[in-house]
Amino acid sequence: MTDKCHDNATRAERAVAALEQYVTLRNPSNAILYEMSLKQGALLSDTGALCIWTGRRSGRSPNDKFVVKRPESEKNIWWGKVNQPLEMEKAEKIEGLLRKYFATRGLIRMDRWAGADPRFGRPVTLITDSASHAFFSRLIFRDPPKDAPRTGKKGMTILAAPFLALDPKESGLNSDAGIILDLDDAIVLLYGTRYAGEIKKSVFSAMNYWMPLEGVFPMHCSANVGAGEDVALFFGLSGTGKTSLSADASRRLIGDDEHGWSDTGVFNFEGGCYAKCIKLSREREPEIYNALRYGALLENVVIDKATRLPDYDSEAITENTRATYPLAFNPLMLDSGVAGHPKAVMFLVADAFGIMPPIARLTKEQAMYYFISGYTAKLAGTEVGMTEPEATFSSCFGEPFLPWHPQKYADMLKARILEHNTNCYLVNTGWSGGPYGVGNRIKIGFTRAMVSAAIGGNLQKGEIWTDPVFGLRVPRHIEAVPDVILTPRETWKDGEEYDRKRLELAKRFIANIAKYPGVSREVIEAGPRA
Repeated sequence: MTDKCHDNATRAERAVAALEQYVTLRNPSNAILYEMSLKQGALLSDTGALCIWTGRRSGRSPNDKFVVKRPESEKNIWWGKVNQPLEMEKAEKIEGLLRKYFATRGLIRMDRWAGADPRFGRPVTLITDSASHAFFSRLIFRDPPKDAPRTGKKGMTILAAPFLALDPKESGLNSDAGIILDLDDAIVLLYGTRYAGEIKKSVFSAMNYWMPLEGVFPMHCSANVGAGEDVALFFGLSGTGKTSLSADASRRLIGDDEHGWSDTGVFNFEGGCYAKCIKLSREREPEIYNALRYGALLENVVIDKATRLPDYDSEAITENTRATYPLAFNPLMLDSGVAGHPKAVMFLVADAFGIMPPIARLTKEQAMYYFISGYTAKLAGTEVGMTEPEATFSSCFGEPFLPWHPQKYADMLKARILEHNTNCYLVNTGWSGGPYGVGNRIKIGFTRAMVSAAIGGNLQKGEIWTDPVFGLRVPRHIEAVPDVILTPRETWKDGEEYDRKRLELAKRFIANIAKYPGVSREVIEAGPRA
């Protein structure tokens, strides 16, 4: 598909130019987006938050995500299940189908920005027929900075048609939905899924590709900073406490999900928070709860149509209920989204097997190993047929969003922590005294005390013991933490059973790391021995 009058323009620029004639609203106000969303089926909560439902796709659709295979980037991409290749011809055909569909619709254009550091930020242009998705882009991305340097960098253009389902026979893809990333022409084609997270994660995937090319380490983590400019990073999969531990009233929150680590420090990619809100309560997470008012967006939350009260405890639609709101709605937020170099890095694991110590110091090589592993554990009973915990691994704590091989990101992590003398820790927010169903979850108060000691540098001194299987160095004493939980074997009734289960878990780690050809020997040797 070629537009002769735009031969020198990128494919994304040609697409925007072709669709401009159908754009009826450009960066409309919240009031207009609310009004249009309500006409498209949204509801209002009692506090004025906008509530939408995403139909049968209530989460990401990894089997429908593709990366366009192009000569410019082909050698860089970690091809496989995460990055399924798509021929350029198929991508152009699907773009044509989206353009044909858009020609019958009134379109909204939103001009946004990703990256709090303007040196590395990128413009984001969303064109869509969905008012609620336009609203989501306003919330999750940043306002374009007035002083952004004119670098000529590609911005990301997203053509989002969430209400359009394409017959797989026509598109040539796996289903009636598609998430197609062209990292060279900086365009995303998105259709057939109303789950708003696909917009956010498409941009994050693109940033994960572009940032290493500019010497910036992209990270799927939360970050905060104390009064003494002591920055801390928190990596962790869902349910490990990433959001809760970074939301510390004594510290400022830089961001809760996606960041870059540049030559001057850490910066947030986003302008909003996309928080899971299942079991949300004012008592447990007051900052998130109080942010869900007019100007916020709820996704797949059950709403009582008479009272308009949200039921945050309900999983009737999905367990993956979501809330999106501007960073400014959280009183703990650091407005600039930019801070210095991290003093401490935490890898959070919710070990439902009750094996891992509650905190351990990591060598630089161990940090790379556990970063590539990205471990946590699903709980028994959370899925049909699951009778015991199940080990879960997601490389770099964000495998679905990695265009490069995990070793690329691990090398960047190592370079940063060596250059800035950053201390790394493994923090188990899971179980002690036995696995889930036998032992007890480690109290968050104890975990907060351990994290505070780690950030303060207190865990780099004092007596330690070394786990004989995992090689982890564990403090024997931490203020306000019972000594006994720092030695997991002593919390089990049967020490020999603990030894057997520890070896079983170590073997799971070894089997997982073997899935990643290209991981260096020094990293593999830093892992457990079984």
